[in-house]
Amino acid sequence: MSAAQPETSPALELRDAATVFAALGDETRLRLVAALCAGGTMSIAQLTAGSAMTRQAVTKHLQVLAQAGLVRDSRAGRERLWQFEPGQVEAARRSLEAIGRQWDFALAKLKLAVETSH
Repeated sequence: MSAAQPETSPALELRDAATVFAALGDETRLRLVAALCAGGTMSIAQLTAGSAMTRQAVTKHLQVLAQAGLVRDSRAGRERLWQFEPGQVEAARRSLEAIGRQWDFALAKLKLAVETSH
């Protein structure tokens, strides 16, 4: 593997997927992702509008999402703007598909074993 290519082992993909699922396992963070998907790039003020959450609490949740690769921020003057990054969700989806294929294979083997034992 060349130095320019990132490691994409199944174990690494599962670890990344676990990080994504852990980040999305919190209802507040899931709502933030939904808001960013619907509203595009948004500021902290926009994300806290109509909510009882403080800017600091939303910022902490966004930082968890950023560490999972689900959102990224950029500066616009003194304001931080946040946007959704779909790449990690796609990687997590692929991991779930791989697990699903493994289950399908295991179930097919079990079915064959049961059918041939009778």
